[in-house]
Amino acid sequence: MPQDNAPWYRQLNGYHWFVLIVCTCGWLFDCLDQQLFNLARVSAVKNLLGVENGNPDIDRYSGIATSVLLIGWATGGIIFGIVGDRIGRAKTMIFTLLSYSVFSGLSGLAPNLGVFLCLRFLAGLGVGGQFALGVTLVSESVPTQTRTHALGMLQAFSAAGNIAAGLIYLGVIQLIEVNVAWRYIFWVSVLPALVLVYLNVRYLHEPEAWLKSAADRKTTGKKGGMTELFSDPRWRKRTIVGMMLASAGVLGLWAIGVFSNDMTQTIFRKKAWETARLAGDDRRDLAFAVQLVNAGGQIEQYRGKIFEISPKELIETNDKESDARQIAFAVVSLLKQKKTIASESVLAFLDEKSGSRKAQTPEDRARRAKLLAENASDAPPLAENIERVWKRQKDGNQKSVSWACVNLILFNIGAFFGIYAFARVTNHLGRRPTFAIFFTLAMASTAIYFLFMNDRSQLYWMAPLMGFAQLSVFGGYAIYFPELFPTRMRSTGTSFCYNIARYLAAAGPTALGWLSGSIYGGLLDFNEVDRFRYAGVTMCACFLLGLVALLFAPETRNQPLPE
Repeated sequence: MPQDNAPWYRQLNGYHWFVLIVCTCGWLFDCLDQQLFNLARVSAVKNLLGVENGNPDIDRYSGIATSVLLIGWATGGIIFGIVGDRIGRAKTMIFTLLSYSVFSGLSGLAPNLGVFLCLRFLAGLGVGGQFALGVTLVSESVPTQTRTHALGMLQAFSAAGNIAAGLIYLGVIQLIEVNVAWRYIFWVSVLPALVLVYLNVRYLHEPEAWLKSAADRKTTGKKGGMTELFSDPRWRKRTIVGMMLASAGVLGLWAIGVFSNDMTQTIFRKKAWETARLAGDDRRDLAFAVQLVNAGGQIEQYRGKIFEISPKELIETNDKESDARQIAFAVVSLLKQKKTIASESVLAFLDEKSGSRKAQTPEDRARRAKLLAENASDAPPLAENIERVWKRQKDGNQKSVSWACVNLILFNIGAFFGIYAFARVTNHLGRRPTFAIFFTLAMASTAIYFLFMNDRSQLYWMAPLMGFAQLSVFGGYAIYFPELFPTRMRSTGTSFCYNIARYLAAAGPTALGWLSGSIYGGLLDFNEVDRFRYAGVTMCACFLLGLVALLFAPETRNQPLPE
């Protein structure tokens, strides 16, 4: 028999380790599926809608897809949490694993956006149920003195699933074109989850605490569930506190943190254009513009490839961009609008859309006309130039997606250590002080990332720092929520606290889009990157909700699970 003063991992027997590993892997693969979706959702929406980069429908429906997943997640978490208290944790976990693995795999076969959204909702049902069942099963199976460390380990390894998602997606897009790679990566979720289903059916059994509670319910008449959760003042207070704590972290992650991938893509795509300008591509773009102006009937055969270029990105100009790129972008924009293509119309369009606030003088017009004439003779054939610009756009997209994967990997390397740190600190300071420390760190590190991240060198320390702080509190949820409720309603209470926040978080992407588009983009007229920055910083206020909740939270360190 292991001694109580032995390291925690030596106090676990073989079956304890089996339960911990199965539940950890279940949550790990769950998180793998979530992050594969986060990386693939933009490409999936673009491909299913059949639109080009920059189309506003991409951002709109990407946000809707995220909200649909979160709503499914919240609904499934509450339903499976209640079922877990009724029929058992191990039995219910089989259904959650099957749900998210099968429907995630089918997502890769979706023929249209409507079917894709429905499948993501169904996958979300299983995703939502997995967390509460896993942490409840572990908390009731392992020795009391090892519970904090075991649950901290379970949550920490969720970061390994997130890192695996970044590596898998990064590898797939090296082999398969970005616009269709999303279909293949959803199939990754199927096999590991089905293996866990087999292990659950064959070897996992219900914890003794649940078996005793199930027998007691027959004699005492206390059935637990949602009714008792809110009718008893003690459990009602704890439920409200848990909901507030979870809402702060879930909103911080799903309304701000996961969109750091999108901001990274936006920043590095812009950097790619600036690099191209420094490499001399602007001069070739100018020549390309002249060819397009004079190509006449040759344009039609290349229209499909030209339309791959983002109209929004092409039209938006500022004082840092050269006349050459403005002309090239303006010409392609005119093609999209099916206007008459002529040198004079290009110049007139530039006068209207230029970042300059003052009207163009005749001298400016003459200078631009001269640039057109001087560079036209040096231009490669039209087909070659279209291929070059199209390839540059495609390569820029590929690289920006690659850097989003790097951002995700770095974010979750930090997250692993953040969750581990929470488990260590809370053992010494208690639950409430540790939550207060890490909510404050999450708010500060997220604001720093969104305000100042502008270069690859900054990514290597800002992303891990934000991941360390943001995900640390999720380690707290795994440790703290099972300690708030008795066995007969532990799965229900844990799941309700953790998943009701998903309904609030489902509105988070919409709020971020509203701040970015209507407030900072519309009312204040910030550029594409800055409006995203300030919208993210504004959303950091959600972490204050967690600090307020701590004023009413009970301290549970070194206390047995309530009954």
